[in-house]
Amino acid sequence: MDYKSSLIQDGNPMENLEKQLICPICLEMFTKPVVILPCQHNLCRKCANDIFQAANPFWTNRVGSVSMSGGRFRCPSCRHEVIMDRHGVYGLQRNLLVENIIDIYKQECSSRPLQKGSHPMCKEHEDEKINIYCLTCEMPTCSMCKVFGAHQACEVAPLQSVFQGQKTELSNCISMLVAGNDRVQTIITQLEDSCRVTKENSHQVKEELSQKFDVLYAILDEKKSELLQRITREQEEKLSFIEALIQQYQEQLDKSTKLVETAIQSLDEPGGAIFLMSAKQLIKSIVEASKGCQLGKTEQGFENMDYFTLDLEHIADALKAIDFGTDEEEEEFIEEEEDQEESTERKEEGKKFIYLHLFVRSFSHSTT
Repeated sequence: MDYKSSLIQDGNPMENLEKQLICPICLEMFTKPVVILPCQHNLCRKCANDIFQAANPFWTNRVGSVSMSGGRFRCPSCRHEVIMDRHGVYGLQRNLLVENIIDIYKQECSSRPLQKGSHPMCKEHEDEKINIYCLTCEMPTCSMCKVFGAHQACEVAPLQSVFQGQKTELSNCISMLVAGNDRVQTIITQLEDSCRVTKENSHQVKEELSQKFDVLYAILDEKKSELLQRITREQEEKLSFIEALIQQYQEQLDKSTKLVETAIQSLDEPGGAIFLMSAKQLIKSIVEASKGCQLGKTEQGFENMDYFTLDLEHIADALKAIDFGTDEEEEEFIEEEEDQEESTERKEEGKKFIYLHLFVRSFSHSTT
């Protein structure tokens, strides 16, 4: 089905064409000049200028005082944002094709005879056109109703003047609404930017916080390694001393065992002369060995390692008290603790920060 046949089926082709030539702002047929927006929608230049002025109240383009920057507004049909140059609406291109179509349409309409029913007729007086407007009842009516009918005592005005006034008021309302929508859209854009900046700032602060805690973790790991090495060195020294004693006692035990074996062999000697030749010295050696060991011994509690115990309760409290705040606030708090006597509860709370400060500083010294 082609375009022409679809117009015939849908109704009068001229009426359908007229609908396509209606301005979305003034709801009337486009008036010259017709401007075409970048989104391909059309507006009367006057209507486009009204919207532009409402959306950009401080934009000026007067002779001798030309603004060097343009403005922007949104298309009333599709909400596409239109950015103007310094000429404003007058910088938009005219749609000569639509203007020519309007001229052809008007010529066609003027050449056709006026059909009955093309103008609204009064229901009370069927032969009378509705040509006046009752201001009292706020409704259009005919002259016969004013002279003889229900609107004799009412105040009336010419229909065309009321029509133009109402149309102008509606156009102004549309312009204000469009301008209001632009302001709302601007606020939405600002809020979206605020959300984005908030997320970026939050991510940055999280990264900085993680880096600071990573430094603390590194200090704690280094200190832990240092203390473990000290315990290991102490362990090795004690074990070396004990192992040396074990070696000495083992050597003495071996010597005594051999001496016992020699004495037993002497007892088995049947000859008296031979026995007596070695018996005296052997007895002397056994008596000396029996007097006791003169080797070193470990002192009581030598095995204990209790002196390596750490009391980290105050450090743990200080770590638990870590909270957001500036270094200047912490320094001021420490100075107040040193210079003034305060309540016990505040002193205990302040000590947590002092312990944390000293703890971190001691770690820093230990690493250097």
